[in-house]
Amino acid sequence: MVNDALRQAMTSARLTEQELAEACHVDVKTVARWMTDEGRMPHPRHRWAASEVLGVDETVLWPDAVRKNVKTGADREIVAVYPYRSACPKSVWRRLIGDAERELAFAGYTNYFLWLEIPNLRGVLRRKAEGGCRVRFLVGDPESAVTRRREEQENVPLTVGTRIKITLDELAKLADVSGVEARYGDDHIAMSVFVFDEEMLVTPHLANLVGHDSPILHLRRCQEDGLFDRFAYHLAELWDGGRPIISLRPGHEGQTSQGSPVT
Repeated sequence: MVNDALRQAMTSARLTEQELAEACHVDVKTVARWMTDEGRMPHPRHRWAASEVLGVDETVLWPDAVRKNVKTGADREIVAVYPYRSACPKSVWRRLIGDAERELAFAGYTNYFLWLEIPNLRGVLRRKAEGGCRVRFLVGDPESAVTRRREEQENVPLTVGTRIKITLDELAKLADVSGVEARYGDDHIAMSVFVFDEEMLVTPHLANLVGHDSPILHLRRCQEDGLFDRFAYHLAELWDGGRPIISLRPGHEGQTSQGSPVT
């Protein structure tokens, strides 16, 4: 099938196939294939070059290029996928936390890595909560049977229980901030969900691997009952079934520093 849009644009610009080829730094035979096969998709840099020299938007010359890049199905909420959590740039985490205004939820079983990778996270969370953002942490119980089983599976020096306690120690320093909530849960041992207003990071944990070796999905809410809403439902159910963390400060048995349960 002939690419009539490209042929017409070349005619209007008074360019030959040879001249267009030279402008795009490709062989003239390549341009000939562009002309005779409408479904043939040039490399993006060649499309951009042709569009510039012809003075016609690439969406006119190759409309399929746009259709293939615009998601319209159930996967349109997927912003990015990383094979390992450690492959997700730290700048993504920093941006998502920094941009959130209404909700921050960290439903990782230990959440330990956050304190290592996000500079001054405690100060950031304090400012967010004091500014009206709801901040929630759902962590595993360091003394539970679920935690013990996971420790046996991972078999690493820095145990799951120890990593949870590090998070609890950090949260204890935020016990005076009313907008910070924390609960224990056991059912998210196999999947972590982190919410930043309308965006989300989800990590399904693989077999015996620690969190940073498991894949991660970056989602952005675009529709009702899409992927974002499905995982948000999962988090809501786990949170509702979570157990209050009664004490975050050593020496304050059954109370926070404010004298009330941390929920």
